[in-house]
Amino acid sequence: MRILHVFDHSIPLHSGYTFRSLAILRQQRALGWETEHLTGPKQGSEADGEETVDGLRFFRTAQPAAWTRRLPLIKDHAIVSVLARRLAAVARQVKPDILHAHSPVLDARAALAVGRRLGIPVVYEIRAFWEDAAAAHGTFRANGFRYRLARHLETEAVRSADAVTTICEGLRRDIVARGVPEANVTVIPNAVDPAEFAHPEPADPALRRSLGLEGATVLGFIGSFYGYEGLDLLLDAMPAIRASRPEIKLLLVGGGPQEDALRRQAERLALGEGVVFAGRVPHDTVARYYALVDAFLYPRHPMRLTELVTPLKPLEAMAQRKPVLASDIGGHRELIEHGRTGVLFPAGRAGAISDAVTAWAADPAAAGRLLDEAYRYATEVRTWQNSVARYAPVYQRLRD
Repeated sequence: MRILHVFDHSIPLHSGYTFRSLAILRQQRALGWETEHLTGPKQGSEADGEETVDGLRFFRTAQPAAWTRRLPLIKDHAIVSVLARRLAAVARQVKPDILHAHSPVLDARAALAVGRRLGIPVVYEIRAFWEDAAAAHGTFRANGFRYRLARHLETEAVRSADAVTTICEGLRRDIVARGVPEANVTVIPNAVDPAEFAHPEPADPALRRSLGLEGATVLGFIGSFYGYEGLDLLLDAMPAIRASRPEIKLLLVGGGPQEDALRRQAERLALGEGVVFAGRVPHDTVARYYALVDAFLYPRHPMRLTELVTPLKPLEAMAQRKPVLASDIGGHRELIEHGRTGVLFPAGRAGAISDAVTAWAADPAAAGRLLDEAYRYATEVRTWQNSVARYAPVYQRLRD
């Protein structure tokens, strides 16, 4: 079986999107399936071409005309147009059994057009609804014209695809509510590769010292600094946390749209050495920072995106036997069972974060009892081997 995947972007770019894609491709190949891979114009390629990364061949798509990139709706139409042209050429070359388009919906629209033309079934995988992601990033105004248009396009795509896959139950329920038969929607959840975490790195004393974390109990967040992550609430909680537990410090690793605002907030709150901004770090060094953290915080704000979509980072923390404290939004409740695999606290309140952290710090034995169950869940249940196996009946139905 040969699957032609259509991605927004891929490795060597680093993002949660590209890491999920890579994990899927590795496991599909381990199952004996042939995979081919095409990326859209957002990869940044100036011309059509091919690139081999980590042993995988990626077909690249040229950017649309420069003038189209300045006009939002025209830009989106141009992306679909150039991607469909490139996808048709690649499909004729590699002759796939299935086209598998991954979010955003522009990829699905191109794949559906080509699939109909060439008689190839199309799977559309939704990792987040385009309209909700754009609203969360401030690109669209919630419920504005572009939001409603994007929602219409998503609904049209899921109804037109031969099969739909998605990453969690929250998104599955929303897709079904748009008129897609339940039998046509399959959840392929985020997961981890246990082998990656089998031998965790010990904490590096020199790195700990360079960050000013010697002798500290370290709370951590490693990822992108988007507004919906709730890092502003976490900073607001730090004065109360440090007032009762002055040995606690916060380590923030990464960067993103909110970084400057968060740094200013930390200064305004006079957190001083209580918060450490490590900046962006190379992906192959991230494990060194994980090793320094005593507990991970995921204080996501309550909003449509976070209620529907499950993140990957808490699973990675569980797989490294790190305590997970997270807001009780829908996406987290799918991953974390309060009191069994982690701690959930009321979303949207800095006081709830400080209460959860001080309770955790006051009873390390109780917190430690969560780690074994969380580790078992991440490394035995939520594995890529288990997750990717769910594609088999989807693909087989489309081939029959």
